[in-house]
Amino acid sequence: MEPVNLADPYTFERGMPHDYLAWLRRNDPVHWQEPEGALPLGDMEVPQQGFWVVTRYADVQRISRDQATFSSERGGTTVRDLPEDTLAQMRQWMINQDSPQHTRLRKLVNAGFTPNMIRRMEAHIRELAGGVIDRVARKGECDFVTEIAAELPLLVIAELVGCPPEDRARLFAWSNALIGFEDPDLRDGDGPRSVMEEMFVYADALAAKRRSDARDDLASALVHAEVDGEKLDALAFNMFFILLILAGNETTRNALSGGMQAFSEHPGEQRRLIADRGLLPRATEEILRYVSPVIYMRRTLTCDAEVAGRPLRENDKLVMCYPAANRDEEVFDAPDRFDIARDPNPQLAFGYGPHYCLGANLARAEIRVMFEELFRRLPDIEVCGPARRLRSTTVSSIKSLPVRFSPEA
Repeated sequence: MEPVNLADPYTFERGMPHDYLAWLRRNDPVHWQEPEGALPLGDMEVPQQGFWVVTRYADVQRISRDQATFSSERGGTTVRDLPEDTLAQMRQWMINQDSPQHTRLRKLVNAGFTPNMIRRMEAHIRELAGGVIDRVARKGECDFVTEIAAELPLLVIAELVGCPPEDRARLFAWSNALIGFEDPDLRDGDGPRSVMEEMFVYADALAAKRRSDARDDLASALVHAEVDGEKLDALAFNMFFILLILAGNETTRNALSGGMQAFSEHPGEQRRLIADRGLLPRATEEILRYVSPVIYMRRTLTCDAEVAGRPLRENDKLVMCYPAANRDEEVFDAPDRFDIARDPNPQLAFGYGPHYCLGANLARAEIRVMFEELFRRLPDIEVCGPARRLRSTTVSSIKSLPVRFSPEA
C-alpha cells in the first residue's frame, strides 16, 4: 500500500483515504506519522512533532476512557503543536482539560443539553428547519452547505447561547476562520488569534448584557454560575463562548452536508428513507458513522504506555482517527456500505468517555429533523455538481455542495 501523508491537510481536501486507513487497521494500527516541519501561526513558525495515528475502534475507546495516561490538557487536542503561551490560553477550553477541572466546567452547561431539554426543543427545531427550507424551496437549486446545512445549527446555537439570530453570519464566518485555518479560502490574514480577539469583544459585550439582564440562555447561566465558589472570569467565559459556537455548528453542519452527499451517491437509501420515516433515528446514526465529521482528536501521553502492542513514551503525541475507527471491520459489518437501517451502530462520531460530545443529542435532533423535513418537501433533491472540500486535519468538511430539486409552487 502506497503511504499517505496523514499530517497533510491536502490529503483530506482530496477526500478521506479510507483504503489506506483500512490497511493501517489491519497492518499498522498505531502508525507513526513523520512531522510536517514548522507550520505558520500568524507571524510565527511553530516546529511540529510527528505523531502516532490510532485507527482501531477498541483502541480509540480505551484511549478516550483513560485521561490519566492520555491527556487532553498536556498538549491540547489539535494535531498542530502550539507555542506554550497559546496553549495556556487554549487550556481554558473544556475540551483541552482533564479531570477534575473538565468535570467541574462540564457540569455548568450540562442542563442545557439533556435529552429532556432537547425533546422540549424539537418542535422549535422543526420550525427553524422549515424556515430554512422556505428560503430555498422555490429556487430549484442552491448551495446545500451555506443555504441549508449551516443555517439550522447556527440558528439553534445562537438562540441557545443568547446571540441575536441576525448575528449568525458573523458566527459562521468566525467558526470557519478558526476551524479552517489550514485552508487558504478561509484563513484569516492575521491567523486564528485575531479571530479570537473579535469573538472576545463580542463575548464580553454579551456577558455584560446578561449580568444585568439574565435570560433563559447559556450565556446567562455561565455568567451567573460558580465553580467551587468562584464565578467564571472573563477569559473563561469567552473561551466557553467560542467553544459553544464552534461545537454547536461544525459537527452538525458537516454531518448534514456529508449526509446529503451520501444520499446522492446512494439514491436507493434516499428513496428508502422517504418511504419509511421510521428509519430516521437509524439513518441519523449511519450518517454520523459514515461521514465522521471530526477527523482527529489528539492526546499526549503522561507516562510510558503500550497501545495495540506498540510501546509509547511519555509526551508522545497520539491522534485518534474517527473515520478509521467508524469503519472498523471488527465492529461494523460491510463498513464501507451506507446502510440507513444499520443496527446496532455504536459509532464514535461524538467521541467516547469523559469527553463525549456535550451536544450529541442536540446534533442528532437537528440532523433527524432536517432530513425529515427536507425529504418531505423536496424529495428529489440531489447533488448536481462537485463538492469543494475543506483543507483540514481537524474536520471532514464540505465548503460548497450544489444541489437541485423540483421547486415548490
